[in-house]
Amino acid sequence: MGRAFQNRKVSMAKTAAVKTKVYSKYGREIYVCAKNGGTDPGGNLALRSLIDRAKKDQVPGHVIDKALEKASGGSGEDFQAALYEGIGPGGCMVLISALTDNGNRTFGEIRGVFSKCKAKLGSQGSVSHMFDHRAMFVFPGDNDEAILEALLNADVDVSDIEQDAGMITVLVPPTEFFKAKTTLSEVMPEVEFEMEEITYLPQTSHPLSGEDAEQFERFAGLLNDLDDVQEIYHNAEFSD
Repeated sequence: MGRAFQNRKVSMAKTAAVKTKVYSKYGREIYVCAKNGGTDPGGNLALRSLIDRAKKDQVPGHVIDKALEKASGGSGEDFQAALYEGIGPGGCMVLISALTDNGNRTFGEIRGVFSKCKAKLGSQGSVSHMFDHRAMFVFPGDNDEAILEALLNADVDVSDIEQDAGMITVLVPPTEFFKAKTTLSEVMPEVEFEMEEITYLPQTSHPLSGEDAEQFERFAGLLNDLDDVQEIYHNAEFSD
């Protein structure tokens, strides 16, 4: 992966930096996860991982509790996951994940943002084939060979592993998320993950600078203002 992968992580972080309404978006995701798999984090590993991530992002406890209480009521909105894709400002590739209770409304809102920013909303599969859907773990460490051996001994399907600047990055298929996390936690009981999430990683990068970069920031900001949008993934690489 090397430096190119590091650059893609930086560009992803820039999108995250302009994310708005973080609390409400986490609340919605926790609600959906708890409603589908149960409100007990001990029995719902996906929920436990999501709550851990929310706490790392400094989501207040009352937001988490409210989402769990709402899910335990058995009623409320029926959200569905959706993935939109297209070509963003400057020609970069973009994937947008959403949780929506009205697909027509969400599609219309996202299409409106693409139109405002002179971007092109694509059909299903138009750019997603240029992204790798992976579970990613990033944590401190200096012995990637030992980590790889432990994962392979646990029959975890490792897509890639990298050690750089005192940090180890492990990529596995999304279906291997919990097996990989359990193995890593057993091998390193005191580990604190810098990142533990299922994401989309671009296979190539696309440089953006000047007006294109400014337009992309506006584009990302407008998308993040939409209640239904959860995450934005892209292959833009920003110049300093």
